[in-house]
Formats: sequence, C-alpha cells, structure tokens
Amino acid sequence: MAKKLYVGNLSSDVTDEDLKTHFSALGNVASATVIRDKLTGMGKGFGFVEMETDAAAGEAIGKLNGTSLRGKTIVVNEARPRTDQGGPRRDSRGGGFRGGGGRRF
Repeated sequence: MAKKLYVGNLSSDVTDEDLKTHFSALGNVASATVIRDKLTGMGKGFGFVEMETDAAAGEAIGKLNGTSLRGKTIVVNEARPRTDQGGPRRDSRGGGFRGGGGRRF
C-alpha cells in the first residue's frame, strides 16, 4: 500500500519532477505533486509525494526531512487526511440581505 507524505518549505520554483527525483533514491515514487496557486501557477511552498511502500515512506521521512532542495531546507512528514473547512464563514448576525438597508445612523 502506498504512503502519502507531506513535503513543506518548498521553493516556489520546485517542480513535480524535482520532488520525484529527490525521493526516488529511497524507493519507487507513485506520484509527486507540488501544490500551485490557481491564478499565478507559482508553487505554494508545499506538495505531496506518494511512495509505493510504507518502508520507503518511513525511510524518506527519516532521511530527507531537513535536507536541502533547490536551496531550501524541506520538511517531510506523513500526510494527514484533509479536514472539512466548513465552507465560507458568516458573521454572528447571520449575514445576507434582510431589507432595511443594513446601516444604522
């Protein structure tokens, strides 16, 4: 079973291929993805690597956490499942238009 790893503190110019190459020395990489800003295409400073085995993932955490990639010291941890962010926040008054203008003078 593949193990997903979080990779943080990435330089904005790191590519998916850079991640794959950096991790492939420790085992087969199933996937490597740098998370990018939708508007600019620039890396957001983190990504995910999926190793093919748990053993390779554990070795990657132990040996690659704190190493340098494109001039920055990276952080490698086991990825945690994404939690639901709950959608847009609303103010304590309930938000929305209720008639009457909204401003009080």
